[in-house]
Amino acid sequence: MARFRTLHSVDTNYSADSVEWCAQDGHHAYFACGTYQLVEAEENEVTTKNRPRKGRVYLYHFDTGSGALERVQSIETAAVLDMKWLPAWSIDSGPLLATANALGEVEIYELLSDEKQLQRRMCLGLTAAEPTAEAPLALALDWQRDGDELQLVVSDSKGNINLLRYTPQGKLFVLSAWNAHSFEAWTCVFDRWTPHRVYSGGDDCLLQARDLRTEQLVWTNRAHQAGVTCLLSHPKHDYQLLTGSYDEQLRVFDTRMMKRSLAEVNLGGGIWRLKPHPNRAEIILAACMYNNFSVVQLDLENSAVTMLGTYDEHSSICYGADWNPSLSEGDGLMHMATCSFYDHKMCVSSFDLGCSQTE
Repeated sequence: MARFRTLHSVDTNYSADSVEWCAQDGHHAYFACGTYQLVEAEENEVTTKNRPRKGRVYLYHFDTGSGALERVQSIETAAVLDMKWLPAWSIDSGPLLATANALGEVEIYELLSDEKQLQRRMCLGLTAAEPTAEAPLALALDWQRDGDELQLVVSDSKGNINLLRYTPQGKLFVLSAWNAHSFEAWTCVFDRWTPHRVYSGGDDCLLQARDLRTEQLVWTNRAHQAGVTCLLSHPKHDYQLLTGSYDEQLRVFDTRMMKRSLAEVNLGGGIWRLKPHPNRAEIILAACMYNNFSVVQLDLENSAVTMLGTYDEHSSICYGADWNPSLSEGDGLMHMATCSFYDHKMCVSSFDLGCSQTE
């Protein structure tokens, strides 16, 4: 098995559930970590329904040469459930970080490199179906370019999928919204090869595809035995869709033939996130909730998924994971950040493809 080495182990104070490394050139040293904390209940409070959820966004700077890690900023906000880096609008602006939070909001921050700070630029709340209804939690988000603008897709706790537009002028607004799932819509992604198609997965065990041009359902897949929790439209192989589920199976589908998967492997623990390495897209980092983190290799020509190693540094629910986009000389040494929930732990570690043991 491949070698892992923990370089840093950090207490995030609040429960940690998301990590996103900035992939834009010139900014690979930065990554963000999102946290989620349920406010302590009053003595006579017996439910969590109306208890607020607070969070923080941490900004870190990691030097791959020296291995030094510095937390450069902490931002108080509502509980964060997902985050994604967006591209900068121009050479004069920094990369953007979009977060989905427990107030049903999408917040957008700009990275100011000279100050090593995130600056809040925009916030938009998702609309509840009824005016008097409680706003849903924003659960997951994804983005794609749409000409000079960006499209964002956001799933929520009431089973809805929300399509947003973000303009270079800094305007963020909802284009459309639809109810896709009868329970929580845990995940959503754009098809990297068919930009007008969006996939979503929910706690109703369904995987759906929707055509944004016609606003019609394309197909519904019922292959999962539990909630569909994460999706990956493969960035290097067209028609390839990877899914993770509470049923612990990593599945690979051809979106033209959804009756059966091309490959399946049981990673254990339920799969919450799937992250391909930006420069080695066949190497996938998986957050496996109750079974730590796994690294697998895809062989799509032979419809195979091979386990390369398991990183078992964490002792709680494993939700957040991402790769440092940079590669060392020889392309064998990779760095990753991972985080876990109740032990509020974030780790930066190295993964060596060429090694034969685990440290």
